[in-house]
Amino acid sequence: MIIAVASGKGGTGKTMVATNLAAVIQQATYADCDVEEPNGHLFLEPRIETETLVNIQAPQIDPDLCTGCGECAKECQFNALAVVKGKVLIFKELCHACGVCAAVCSEDAITETPHPLGKVRIGSFGQGKRFVDGLLNVGELRSAEVIEKVVDEIKNDGLVILDAPPGVSCSAVAATARADASLLVTEPTTFGLHDLKLAHKMLSRLQVPHAAIINRADLGDDAVERYCQSEGIPILACIAFDRRIAEVYAQGKLVVEDQKYKELFLSLAGKLLKPESYVLSPSIESRGEELGSAHARDGTEIGGSVSSFVVLSG
Repeated sequence: MIIAVASGKGGTGKTMVATNLAAVIQQATYADCDVEEPNGHLFLEPRIETETLVNIQAPQIDPDLCTGCGECAKECQFNALAVVKGKVLIFKELCHACGVCAAVCSEDAITETPHPLGKVRIGSFGQGKRFVDGLLNVGELRSAEVIEKVVDEIKNDGLVILDAPPGVSCSAVAATARADASLLVTEPTTFGLHDLKLAHKMLSRLQVPHAAIINRADLGDDAVERYCQSEGIPILACIAFDRRIAEVYAQGKLVVEDQKYKELFLSLAGKLLKPESYVLSPSIESRGEELGSAHARDGTEIGGSVSSFVVLSG
């Protein structure tokens, strides 16, 4: 079962929520899907054991066979090819590895070779808990492929919390589309409300049941809370503004070292396993049934300590 920790905007405290959930849950797997700038490892300090490259098949031109006809550039829908003075230029950052250019080349001048987008790292932290994250290479644009490799790595790990990249772009969709439920981390500000609405619409379209957690809940106004009530989005927790949280986070430490916040995150983890904790639109009732049956199949119990929990963080 995958539960995605997501947000409509950055800076809401999404990684803080995900890493601290991973810390209080026994036998957890943590996977960081914010491949453009993963930082979960700063807090969990994992021992990296293996690294796997993520490649795509990029076109390569044989100048001895190429006639410069321009058919490949004409058919490329992503503008990854251009013909200048009879020579083909390749912009690998834009290539989507669709293979069309090689298929339309009448001279067989185009072959496909591996092009690295990034890598997936696998290790462990704490008392044998599993750690997975992805890292996109500098200059690359296609984060979704790396995210999908991270999700593939943990898809059979049982109960999963997926902390997606912020926003509602293709990278966020890639991280949340295969989730069974999602926890939206938001804040009581005008920007927080605006982006919460976008994230709510995204998850509804993806047919992913979801709930919310309000960080720095005693600042701003009650507009976010009123919106959640109007849309039927359950609010599973409210975290008040606390300077101590900012200090601990800035030092790369976990707030659950404080007993007060350890109890808060244990309580939150318990709520995440209940189907009634999420809003289900009529179009996603079937996903709600799957959510409930996943609990029964896994037989996971939540009490004073939490077991068999996987955390994907972005």
